[in-house]
Amino acid sequence: MTADSLILTLKDMEVHLTPDQKAFVRQPIDSGRLRREEDAVKEALSLWEEGERTRVEILAAVDEAEASLARSEGRVITQESMREVAEDVKRRGRARLAAEQPTPR
Repeated sequence: MTADSLILTLKDMEVHLTPDQKAFVRQPIDSGRLRREEDAVKEALSLWEEGERTRVEILAAVDEAEASLARSEGRVITQESMREVAEDVKRRGRARLAAEQPTPR
């Protein structure tokens, strides 16, 4: 398969790429990072799938947050509550760093 005639066949599906997309697919092949056009497409689809899964997770979290607010389970945000959150994050971060430090011998 050449870059000039790149038509990807996915079972019963054909995908026609624009010249810019074809050039983009060729870059990792020409640099030696990938071996074939199919490898580039598989990687692209894998990244797209990962992004879609993340998008679905975010939408589910937003739905849950909205439902929580509808049940009046929300939290009032004030400067004081934000200071408390910041202090808690710092405390947990320092504890985590301390736990990761090697013990002196």
